[in-house]
Amino acid sequence: MRLLSLNLGRAVAVPYTDQPQGLTGIDKRPVDHPVLVTAPGPKGTGGSGLAGDTVCDLRHHGGDDQAVYAVAREDLDAWERELGRPLANGSFGENLTTEGLDVSDALIGERWQVGAGLVLEVTGGRIPCRTFQGHLGERGWVKRFTQKGATGAYLRVIVPGEIRAGDAIRVVHRPAHGVTARMEFRATTTERDLLPRLLDAGGALHPEALAQARKYVARHGG
Repeated sequence: MRLLSLNLGRAVAVPYTDQPQGLTGIDKRPVDHPVLVTAPGPKGTGGSGLAGDTVCDLRHHGGDDQAVYAVAREDLDAWERELGRPLANGSFGENLTTEGLDVSDALIGERWQVGAGLVLEVTGGRIPCRTFQGHLGERGWVKRFTQKGATGAYLRVIVPGEIRAGDAIRVVHRPAHGVTARMEFRATTTERDLLPRLLDAGGALHPEALAQARKYVARHGG
């Protein structure tokens, strides 16, 4: 398992985002230099966990629980075959393009060591948005991505560190609860009856998903 590509984005103006200034940093491009990864701070004020990477819409992106976004190269390859077009590393706005790691089915709370010191923890899947659809230029992309459910994973920073493309990735902790990033995504989008199961992941879960699960159980039981 390795970090195939390390991708950073700069703010650019586009017509397909509802960010107040019309800016997005979703167009991530591979870099060949080391990058420091740290916890960026709370959502709403903290952006990306990667030095030199830009998050423009702090209402929905960035912050400690979405500090890093990872996508498996294998999932990009599958989409290439389905869409009939090439998808470069970083095409989905991911910071980490991995190889040999099942990212969408990683467990909530699963921890990865990347390189010599960085430790990341899986918090949930990525919900597609208008900006993602506009960036890819695929009609109906939000629905299509949601149906497939290969969401990649958001991660928080447990131990900061410097990484670069080619670094090894090791799974250093794997919880026993069975709640994956893919399940969290399904529960919070199209299959809300799964929400009670998310509670097994406890505090490792993204706080917004945890709040949704608790609210559902309070109303409907679990």
